[in-house]
Amino acid sequence: MTATAVPAVDPERIASVRAFTRFYTAVLGVLDEGLLDTPFSVTEARVIFELAQRDATDLADLRRELRVDAGYMSRIVARLEVDGLVTRERSPSDGRRQVLRLTDQGRTVFATLDARAAEQAAELLAPLPEPVQQRVVAAMDTVRVVLGGDAPPRPRAVVLRPPGPGDYGWVVARHGAVYAEEHGWDTGFEGLVARIVGDYVDDHDPRREAAWIAEIDGEPVGCVFCVAKDAATAQLRILLVEPSARGLGIGSRLVDECVRFATRAGYEAIELWTNDVLVPARRIYEAAGFVLVDEAPHHSFGRDLVGQTWRLDLQR
Repeated sequence: MTATAVPAVDPERIASVRAFTRFYTAVLGVLDEGLLDTPFSVTEARVIFELAQRDATDLADLRRELRVDAGYMSRIVARLEVDGLVTRERSPSDGRRQVLRLTDQGRTVFATLDARAAEQAAELLAPLPEPVQQRVVAAMDTVRVVLGGDAPPRPRAVVLRPPGPGDYGWVVARHGAVYAEEHGWDTGFEGLVARIVGDYVDDHDPRREAAWIAEIDGEPVGCVFCVAKDAATAQLRILLVEPSARGLGIGSRLVDECVRFATRAGYEAIELWTNDVLVPARRIYEAAGFVLVDEAPHHSFGRDLVGQTWRLDLQR
């Protein structure tokens, strides 16, 4: 048999994966979600859990799903039968196959295991501050999705909040990285964003200027700033939504929040400057009621672009 070649991987990354595995195994007590002070082994508990998810389960399918040796699975099922937790019968559609079901007693055992596993997870998270809990859960979701091939988990609620320590640097860095990757813009754009952010941090009037960070699971995924252009006109600046968070309506929410703030602050209108290549952003502005009032070609950020000014009247 010819061994399959394994692609080269950075040894430091391999060490990190192994370190995480050892750490997490210790945290959960040898992954004892199935032990939990019960007489069941980890694999037995996994079998009980999977059987509880449906009325009937094909034995061969269960073995493949859990990647358990046929002989070992047979011994597990036999023990669960003796304990009165599982019944086994021939499949009505194929007599060569066996179908498993949890008994009422088996479902009672499952309920106990499930409750204790939930308690264990709560004990793991409870000492952590809320933002840290969100980061931990989001990281676990990412590992499960990437390595397990699961569908992405349904995003939790999007939160809009004022910027805090570290957020202003994130705004500058992500603008530079995203626009370089998606549009090939050079560092001149990152410098522009840094100046906008720096001016806001140094000298903004909180009664007439504001900024918002959009976050999911404690991680920033978007931003927008509302600053004064003049006494009568507000300016919407540096709207950004992370590529991974697009399609969730975050850009529209940020723009709407900016418009509401400008209205409450007493501005007569709100304007923004963008470029014609930023088509998704322009659609958001149009949907919010902005109207194109001016455009002109320019060379900036290493590219030939067409700058556009959009305006929305607020006091009618």
